Amino acid sequence: MPQPDSSPLPAAGPRRLLSLDALRGLDMFWIIGADVILSGLRRFSDNPVTRFLADQFEHKDWEGFAFYDLIFPLFVFIVGVSLVFSLSRLQAEQGRAAALRRVIRRGLLLYLLGVFYYGGLEKPWPEVRLLGVLQRIALCYLAAGLLFCLLRPRALAGVCAGLLLGYWALMALVPFPDVRPAPGGDLTICRETGFTNVAQLNLDSPHRLRGVYLKGVNLANYVDQRWLPGFKWDGTWDPEGLLSTLPAVATCLLGVFAGLLLRSPALNPHRKTAWLLGAGAVAVALGWLWHLEFPVIKKIWTSSYVLVAGGYSAWLLAAFYYAIEIRGWQRWAQPFVWIGMNPITVYLASNLVDFGKVARRLAGGSVSAWLDAHLTPGAGEAVLAVLTLLLAVGFCRFLYRRGIFLRV
Repeated sequence: MPQPDSSPLPAAGPRRLLSLDALRGLDMFWIIGADVILSGLRRFSDNPVTRFLADQFEHKDWEGFAFYDLIFPLFVFIVGVSLVFSLSRLQAEQGRAAALRRVIRRGLLLYLLGVFYYGGLEKPWPEVRLLGVLQRIALCYLAAGLLFCLLRPRALAGVCAGLLLGYWALMALVPFPDVRPAPGGDLTICRETGFTNVAQLNLDSPHRLRGVYLKGVNLANYVDQRWLPGFKWDGTWDPEGLLSTLPAVATCLLGVFAGLLLRSPALNPHRKTAWLLGAGAVAVALGWLWHLEFPVIKKIWTSSYVLVAGGYSAWLLAAFYYAIEIRGWQRWAQPFVWIGMNPITVYLASNLVDFGKVARRLAGGSVSAWLDAHLTPGAGEAVLAVLTLLLAVGFCRFLYRRGIFLRV
């Protein structure tokens, strides 16, 4: 049973890493509202520091990397780390067949939850979104879990390298039609610029391109435009689309390698931390070097993006592992553990409950207007952002203290 708040956090046993739960919680922490607080700092003080922090909590429009572009791949990376511990134990206790059944069952359930999260069957076809954040997590877990159960680490490394190099080769070398109504130029194709239906595109254009990475005009987006049915988040293509799922699986496999490292009895904890830091540095350096040829772009999950995000993820894991598992500094991480033990519940609740709407019912309207008038413009929104976050964290604490954990 969970310990009361006045007690130390439960010690991490050989089968579960408290640091991993805390890191997962930190990742979710930004999703449930903390990002709004930091991105709103510029309203109170517009200076280089607040501008930098605010920019870090906005996704890059296309090329480049901000802190907020790490949130999603970090979660996928953590999925890979976690499955090493859960599936290794299951295979040891019940055999490979049981582990394979769990991977398939859990992958399917996560996928269906993803469809439900984006509205399920509320809207008529073709307004149902078949691919999204949870669906991508489901597909990455399914692929990485099956590969982990069936292949040895060296073969897994070959698959991971093959996915990254293969995706680059496809994107760079395979020709595709220039779908723009007027070929040439640097026209952006996304819903923000009015492209909301594939009928607006020239899918049968005789003008062929290759090695192009414009928004809406690249091989990954073309595959979605041509073959992805249902609702597409960016009008004619989806940032969690078909082809870009391949390198996302490689992100999960990077997490698998980190999990194998942490689970290895051959290394002491300090050496594990050093390996994570070193491997992260190599991945970041290779990723930014590859960026010169294959740009770092989150929305098509380029191979360079996989390496950069994977390297940063390894650094964060090393920091949490060192602080919590080696140094024993646990109390500061308790709120993150509350969140990290129930990530799917929290993610679904943020959509169904809408903590922001609850916060507005408590401190919106006249209260928010009074704060703006008597403190400083933007104070009302800041208070609402903080209250939204507190409600979400309080919900996680409630579930944790009562031992309520959603398992799929």
